[in-house]
Amino acid sequence: MASKGRPYRTVDVEGFTVLIGRGDVENDLLTFEVAEPDDVWMHVAGGTPGSHVVVRNPEHLDELPRSVILSAAALAARFSKARRARTVEVHVCRVSDVSKARGMPAGMVVLARWKRVRVAPAADSAAEADHPPR
Repeated sequence: MASKGRPYRTVDVEGFTVLIGRGDVENDLLTFEVAEPDDVWMHVAGGTPGSHVVVRNPEHLDELPRSVILSAAALAARFSKARRARTVEVHVCRVSDVSKARGMPAGMVVLARWKRVRVAPAADSAAEADHPPR
């Protein structure tokens, strides 16, 4: 799916649409204007700069397949400053658990609750064959 001109990249993972923010302001747009409350949100842990990643959940599933979570988390790692690390910890939660306090800089958020997964960053070719990284 083409995503030119949008504030995010679009990737298909096992039939689930994964949206990847392109920058701090775009991350806020993706998380707070594009994403739905039941979508799954991801970002690398530890304050490392990177893209917000949203996995669409149009069926409102209680849990997405673990393989989809791990693949999307690998994309979050790939589109972060930790892309060269062997493994990266990624926070995973519902979009409804993501908020922003007044005055926080673009791209910064507060999580009410989350889980952690540890993944290797996705390879360049797995991340996006038709869209070069920023």
